[in-house]
Amino acid sequence: MFAAYAARIDRDHPLDGLVLGERPAPAARDGWTTVTVKAASLNHHDLWSLRGVGLSAGKLPMILGCDAAGIDPDGNEVVLHSVIGQSGHGVGPAEPRSLLTEHYQGTFAEQVSVPTWNVLRKPKELSFAEAACLPTAWLTAYRMLFTNAGVRPGDTVLVQGAGGGVATAAIVLGKAAGLRMYATSRDAAKRARAVELGAEEAYEPGARLPRRVDAVIETVGAATWSHSVKCLRPGGTLVISGATSGDRPAHAELTRIFFLELKVVGSTMGSKDELEDLLSFCAATGVRPVIDEVLPLDRAREGFERMAAGDLFGKIVLTP
Repeated sequence: MFAAYAARIDRDHPLDGLVLGERPAPAARDGWTTVTVKAASLNHHDLWSLRGVGLSAGKLPMILGCDAAGIDPDGNEVVLHSVIGQSGHGVGPAEPRSLLTEHYQGTFAEQVSVPTWNVLRKPKELSFAEAACLPTAWLTAYRMLFTNAGVRPGDTVLVQGAGGGVATAAIVLGKAAGLRMYATSRDAAKRARAVELGAEEAYEPGARLPRRVDAVIETVGAATWSHSVKCLRPGGTLVISGATSGDRPAHAELTRIFFLELKVVGSTMGSKDELEDLLSFCAATGVRPVIDEVLPLDRAREGFERMAAGDLFGKIVLTP
């Protein structure tokens, strides 16, 4: 079957390890289901995999891709939960959790196999492309906002780095849930787009906000860390799920953190139950993932290049 896969690890030039070509179809396995992929979406995790983060050379070649929606063997339209081993189903209770592509072949292919426990029904209201955007970036944003940030309708939230998949999701979900959303971006067009999607205002990075916020959604890392901490009200919460600009900020703002009793919460992906809730939330409210572009799988390299350059707003979807 045709697939986009990592053939080698290159920390400095990750796309040099990306190959588009034939790979073996999944073999039958007890407790697992093979899904025919109709749509899959790109995440920064896929670029990090090509750099060897979470993916060892001994696991190569590895089909990339965490997220997918497709058809199960019974003809049902389904969405995949990307965390393998979270429950022990299909892998055994002693295996630590991992994401697809860390130990098991991913979704950028015509077919993918996952533990049957990881297969959820796709709501009829969502297209395959829309559903394929939810299991990583949108689920991450959902957990950050509604599980870890501790916010409620009427609260104010700052989202750093509008344009990325998680940041975009947080703006749309927060607006739909009655939160007052602010956003930042270096790019004027992305700031304007963030406002169109529901942000009350969008600012350049480091700008002074009109008020301190109840929570910050942080995925950028070092470049925005100091600003994120300074924007919080006393007792506010900073939720971090990534560090695309690096994980060593010049100013950690430790004094401000302890003096104002701020909370810093790490957040990774989300549970199967949260994904079910997110699917229901989108179906019931009309909220839909922001899709930047849909590409055929044989043009996957273009999608990787755009993501690496930061030249996108929302998700890139691949269709086999």
